[in-house]
Amino acid sequence: MIEGAAKEATVSGPAYAAAVAVGSPRHGVAARLARQEIFARRPAPHFSFVIDEAVLLRPLGGDGVWRGQSEHLLLLGEKRNVEIQVMPHSRQEHAGLAGPFTLMEVKDGRRIAYTEVQGDSHVHTEREKVRELERTYGTLRAQALTPAESLALIEKLLGER
Repeated sequence: MIEGAAKEATVSGPAYAAAVAVGSPRHGVAARLARQEIFARRPAPHFSFVIDEAVLLRPLGGDGVWRGQSEHLLLLGEKRNVEIQVMPHSRQEHAGLAGPFTLMEVKDGRRIAYTEVQGDSHVHTEREKVRELERTYGTLRAQALTPAESLALIEKLLGER
């Protein structure tokens, strides 16, 4: 799940990653972009992202960077193994208001969760905490636009600028 001031490095284009790194010096551009190598793995893992609409509207790095990042999201969202959903402004409250988190299943089948708020990060391996965040993510996906609606919104935003 992605929310807050900037999109997660996994879905960041190069210029956007550089713009985000300026505000977060502990994460270098190369490290942010290296995370995208996961999209080239075979067999391709499944990805699902929920992005707050406010993040899509913020022209971090300027209009050119914003346009490149929006186009990058469209390309990712067209992949069969990637689902991008947008949490619309019209949703006054939603399950992700407590902050961003990432859910992962590792090779041995274990499920883990990663949370980060204001530079304070934590990896959760406790079964109940991970299940709680999985339920929250399910609710988030139900509250967000569908993947098709989300890509249409990104295309619409590109057309307006």
